[in-house]
Amino acid sequence: MFSRRISSVVILFAGLAVCGTIALADSSGGIPQGSTSIFDGKDLNGWHVSQIMHHGTTPSVTVQDGMIVLAQKPYGQGGLLLSDKKYKNFELYVEAKPDYGCNGGIFFRSNEEGMAYQIELIGGAARGDLLGELVRLGTNVKASDIDKVWKNNDWNAFRLRVTGDAPHITLWVNGVQMWDVTEQKNDLLNGRTAGMIGFEVHWNSEYENTGDANFAITTGWKPGGLHRFRNIAIKELPDN
Repeated sequence: MFSRRISSVVILFAGLAVCGTIALADSSGGIPQGSTSIFDGKDLNGWHVSQIMHHGTTPSVTVQDGMIVLAQKPYGQGGLLLSDKKYKNFELYVEAKPDYGCNGGIFFRSNEEGMAYQIELIGGAARGDLLGELVRLGTNVKASDIDKVWKNNDWNAFRLRVTGDAPHITLWVNGVQMWDVTEQKNDLLNGRTAGMIGFEVHWNSEYENTGDANFAITTGWKPGGLHRFRNIAIKELPDN
């Protein structure tokens, strides 16, 4: 009887441990509750390629197996995929899988040209830093701990929270907070506080004239490289 009771307790605790693991997995991965999907996994309805982006205007953008897949087209020519809708205060969730050596970014509060805040995204070197694309930021921050959680050649989850005219911006990668910053002012021109969500395909050139020599520049995007995005969802927040 005593041994049977011990066995029951062991089974009970084992069951609790399994349940706890499942609950943790559910809370740390996948689209958060209360968020609305902005990509249906089937087509690019609700999205468009910018025709005035300084990195280029002809990226290859396709939908494959529930993913948005971005590549250069032709090699060296980048571009920007933008949401049709503009957002000001929000929490964005997106899973990304960038190939090694391919530089891009997750844009937010972007205009058509790509004047935006950017989370830098480089396959094989992590990043997750806050940059300005055609925007001079009052405050730049680096995701100094991203290497501790980043998974090369695999999916990584980004959660981005943005609020306020002079934006308060917080980034989590794979459930771990990378940084939390409030810009000193609204860095966008003309007082604009809302903009589009975007995914950037970085340009690169075979050669660049330095004034005295030409040298190879191929670090922006590797031939045949891809950036992949899935489970893209947003929760709009009130304007405080």
